[in-house]
Amino acid sequence: MHRPHVGGWGGQFVRPKTGGSLKGIDPLLNPEKGPPGKLWGPGEAERISATLLSLVRNSELEGMVSSMRDLERTFNSKFNYPWTFFNDEEFSQEFKERTQAETKAGCRYEVIPKDHWQIPSWINNDLMAESAKLLEEKKVQYSGLKSYHQMCRWNSGKFYDHPALKDIRWYWRVEPKVHFFCDVNYDVFKYMEDNNKTYGFVINIYDSPESIETLWPHTLEFLAENPDYLHPNNAMAWLTDSKNRPEHHQKSGYSTCHFWSNFEIADMNFWRSQKYRDYFDHLDRAGGFFYERWGDAPVHSIALGLMEDKNKIHWFRDIGYQHIPYFNCPSSPKCRGCQAGRFTDGTGLDQEDCRANWFEFAHMN
Repeated sequence: MHRPHVGGWGGQFVRPKTGGSLKGIDPLLNPEKGPPGKLWGPGEAERISATLLSLVRNSELEGMVSSMRDLERTFNSKFNYPWTFFNDEEFSQEFKERTQAETKAGCRYEVIPKDHWQIPSWINNDLMAESAKLLEEKKVQYSGLKSYHQMCRWNSGKFYDHPALKDIRWYWRVEPKVHFFCDVNYDVFKYMEDNNKTYGFVINIYDSPESIETLWPHTLEFLAENPDYLHPNNAMAWLTDSKNRPEHHQKSGYSTCHFWSNFEIADMNFWRSQKYRDYFDHLDRAGGFFYERWGDAPVHSIALGLMEDKNKIHWFRDIGYQHIPYFNCPSSPKCRGCQAGRFTDGTGLDQEDCRANWFEFAHMN
């Protein structure tokens, strides 16, 4: 497997082929002090228009409670931002009672409108079934699970239009069974607003090229039709990098490096913009959410990389996080239970980390 090399901060940043620790300079091993500038602590400023957001099923209650306990302990017990839970069916009374018991903040339990969740009328069911078989032969995970495709489409282009969010601008996406390790003593939403940021991430990984074979070609079609949507300070070089995982780039022209969107702190005004709506509609009509397995992570990442100022994208290096099997682990006395610099607890997965690509082609802030 090709090893990435980055010299953006005066050193090499490479991962071994199978497990082990980072070689060279890993920014997560440096003492972490949080982002620069004014940070608003508990009670220092009014809450802004934001919510903690989760798409979750009743059957995932235990995992959701675990995630809430971590995030309430490390962040939200100090700021009391409301939780908004989404499901494609009604939440059970047990789900409502147990999740509300985990927080002093308000909780809302919302059902996704059927027209936001259903497979669109232009999708050919026979072709979708045949495509699923081909994807399964290529060992593309979840390719035969219809609800997974529906989830990816909803997370890509529908969630921000739910009526419950119409007056809300910012969100922090939280999934069941994730962990948060570090005390966050400032208002992350206020930080994003004050510093004119659009999107915050913690982990970058490569995607399965077999799951998104035509995503980049359809994106290039869209760009050819809408050249004005390309931001002058874009991250095209990151999206089209060919040296760090050349076998991925060779398949479609896209590096497949993306922001792992199970964690994102973001401004819904970007998703609600005409340029993003046009992009999502173009992809939606192409059918790749169902004929392939386009995920919201590469869709969000490509849109941000092309149509947003890359300086408005922020790495929350100070937020310790785990979604199996990957970690973001800073070196800080504010963190517990997370080994600084650790990326994975899986064998042979270290090479999936492509944070260094973003640092090379964009920045580390």
